[in-house]
Amino acid sequence: MRNIFLLTVILIVISGGIFFAFKKIGDIRPAILPPAIKTDNTPSSNYQTGDSVSFSISLPSGFEARIFAKNLNQARDLEFSDGGTLLVSDLSGQIYALPDRDKNGRADQTVTLLSGLNHPHGLAFYKSKLYIAEETRLARYNFDEENLKANLEKVLFKIPGGGRHFTRSIVIDDSGKLYLSIGSTCDVCNEKNPWYGSIIASDTEGNNPHVFTTGLRNSVFLTLHNDQVWATEMGRDFLGDNAPPDEINIISAGDNYGWPKCFGNKIHDNSFDKNVYVRNPCDDTKAPVFEIPAHSAPLGLTFIKSEQFPKDWQGDLIVAYHGSWNKSTPTGYKVVHMKVEGDKILSAEDFITGFLQGSQAAGRPVDLIFDKGGSLYISDDKSGTIYKITRQE
Repeated sequence: MRNIFLLTVILIVISGGIFFAFKKIGDIRPAILPPAIKTDNTPSSNYQTGDSVSFSISLPSGFEARIFAKNLNQARDLEFSDGGTLLVSDLSGQIYALPDRDKNGRADQTVTLLSGLNHPHGLAFYKSKLYIAEETRLARYNFDEENLKANLEKVLFKIPGGGRHFTRSIVIDDSGKLYLSIGSTCDVCNEKNPWYGSIIASDTEGNNPHVFTTGLRNSVFLTLHNDQVWATEMGRDFLGDNAPPDEINIISAGDNYGWPKCFGNKIHDNSFDKNVYVRNPCDDTKAPVFEIPAHSAPLGLTFIKSEQFPKDWQGDLIVAYHGSWNKSTPTGYKVVHMKVEGDKILSAEDFITGFLQGSQAAGRPVDLIFDKGGSLYISDDKSGTIYKITRQE
């Protein structure tokens, strides 16, 4: 009886702590998990498509944020078709097309392109074909731009599923080399399958999929820049408020980025790896290009090539910080501008803030993409919204 009483007390304390955390920041679950969408009380219930964002979003002078599309549930990866139609993946199983045929700065309609998929996430176009990365497969689709329809052409290869991190992202370079990120099954562990915690490479037919780089706990988003793959990386949990850092990495063939034994700038994770070494086991790992404050949960990243943005910003990086779930004081919940020089990131400054209103999350930015006119689009998987950012001189 005494043991039952003690167990009951422990469960009450844990439940109380979880309840308090949810009350404090609204949605504390890991960035990789589907967000809790409230349909009654979130600001999105009052959005008018094309209107300014209803919460107090803060941008630099001259920039404006308006709503391009709404009610998209778990809006994640953004990709433009060759004809300029914006596509967005929804982790609940859909791919949506968001045409703006009359060019009025808002989606004319939300077209369900595909449904019933298994955690679809990564999107890419190559030679007018649509590539979609689900949790357990990578497939190619024929895309009908005029009628906004897609049909399966080929499953390129299967992907191992299960575990903590189930999103898969893809980029395809100009030569037709395809890169696929696969997160780990755990917070920190030794994986038995080398595909977990890695980036896989193949051609656009899915031939010879192989491990390209290792040691990446959860590189949720990838982008291309100057023939290089750049990636965000989420560090492990439960090492306190300020460790380990999240990261920006440049991906190179055969490199090991450290996880699970190392993090940050070649720091040994001796809380996980209890072995004693004469030489630092992290010496041979690749250090990040830039360290981001712990638990910021960096997701989408894109390089600036837009005449709407200042000249001295061209070639710089914009990164979405989805926001913390396991830090005593919430961090992230913003979009950041990083100054880039060659292969180095010199500094970071806030670009868009306001997604965190006091201790409540009004939104959580995910992916970023520019259209041909230089406007920036941002997905938000908490409010199910796509924002369009423009700048007037």
